[in-house]
Parts: sequence; structure tokens; C-alpha cells
Amino acid sequence: MSIHYPEILDLKKSGIRASWTDREPMLYALGLGMGSDALNRQELPFVYEKSLKVVPTFATVITRAADPGPIDLDRAKVLDGERDLLIHKPLPGAAEVVLDGRMVAAYDKGAQKGAVLVREVVMKDAATDQKLVTLTSSTFARGDGGFGGPSEGQPEPHPVPDRSPDRIVEIATRPDQALIYRLSGDRNPLHCDPEFASRAGFARPILHGLCSYGICYRAVLQTYADFDPSAIRRHRARFSSSVFPGETLQIALWKDGNSVSFEARVLERQVTVIKNGCSLLVS
Repeated sequence: MSIHYPEILDLKKSGIRASWTDREPMLYALGLGMGSDALNRQELPFVYEKSLKVVPTFATVITRAADPGPIDLDRAKVLDGERDLLIHKPLPGAAEVVLDGRMVAAYDKGAQKGAVLVREVVMKDAATDQKLVTLTSSTFARGDGGFGGPSEGQPEPHPVPDRSPDRIVEIATRPDQALIYRLSGDRNPLHCDPEFASRAGFARPILHGLCSYGICYRAVLQTYADFDPSAIRRHRARFSSSVFPGETLQIALWKDGNSVSFEARVLERQVTVIKNGCSLLVS
């Protein structure tokens, strides 16, 4: 056991500087599969520097630098849990930003059941100090329970309606998509090295969970926001299983007022990979 409670709640990183030019948001959008149709004029602004639009989930790439830590966890038993992105302002095509990260909570599920760690990163415009996004992330550390922290108090997952979906969107991934997406910053060999993936228990390299998260954002963006990033103010979801590059994501969508619930499964294997998703549209 390596989690010391409540000292873990003091972990933070403040004043981390980061920046991007138009290259990074375009590369990120390509990593989500946008721009595959050369005649799709609605997706073109996300991959073309002329009147560039930035996919807000690009923030999941930039905020990695401010994750508070380090924490000595059993890395072989660590899983990504959830992402909750609150969008305060549309991301500019190029920017200099300041990141402040902190540990929000640590929940003890028991010695044999693991721990849930919750982090928050706030991104601000370096010139104006205005908030751009707040990203809350949870990690499930299966081998690090029993540290004496609280067992209750975790936020409830978003309930997906029990009726049939209002819309279903299918988005195919490319066989080389993980190789493109990893160029945005996540160089984990699990997504490119067959031998490493085999040691982790996978038949072949898997797609990044955050890529699937971004693809779900694409589905909401094209279906209910007319490809306008400023029309979506929040995007949250839980990760439940892995996607292999080349598979097709079938994204079920339910719209209730300004709330769009979603879940995603792999069409070829009928495995749910994203659960309890919710995007909030600007009223």
C-alpha cells in the first residue's frame, strides 16, 4: 500500500506553463479521425488552419502536465476511470496557458477492492487569467486499497435513459489511429507495441481511452451541435472496456432538454466501452 491519507489530498501542481500553435489541435483532431473525408466541409475547420476550430477535448492532452503527484501506485493494476470536462470558454487556435492541478479526493474501496483517486486541473489563459476549462479525472487503483480513507461520497454516475436511443451514430476507427493519436502526447507503448500489449493481456495494441472519449464528443458535436464547439459546455463519461484500432464505435445518444446522454460500444464485438456519458449543451 502506497497511499498515505489524508496527506495525499495536499498534492498539487500550480503555475505550470503550457502552450500550443495551430499544429497541435489539428493533429489531435486527426487522431480522433476527423478530416478522413476530404469533401466534408463541416469537419475541415478542425484540421485546417484557415478559421481553425479546436475540439475542446484537446484539453485532455494539454492538462496532463499538471496532474498532481507523483503517487507510488501498483501501475500494473491502474485503470482510467472517468473524465469530466467543463468548458468555460472555447479554446483558441493558439495559446499560452497556465495549469493548476490538485488532488480532490481519495476513496478507499477496501484492501482487496482498490482505491479511487480524483484529480482536478484548471486551465487559464496566461494573458487574461480567464478560465478556459476545468478537467476532473478519476483513476481506479485496483492494488492500492486499504489505506484508511473514506469509502463513501463518490459522485453518482450519470444515469442513461432506459428507453431506446434517440439517435445512433457509427464512427469507424482506423487501423493506425492509435499511432496518430499518441503523437498528441500519450506515448504509452500499450498503444503501439505488440509485445508490450501482450504482456498487459491484450492480443494487440489498444486505442487510447481518451481517444474513444473524444470520438464520443465528435458524435454529440455532429448530431446536436452543428459542429459548433461553443454549443457544448460539458462532456463527461466513464471508461468500461478497450477498443482495438480499426473497430467501429456505435454511439447511442439520448437527448433530454439540453442534456445529451450517451454510451458507446464496439460494433464488431458488441462490447460497451464508454458508459454513463453526458454532454450538456449551452441553453
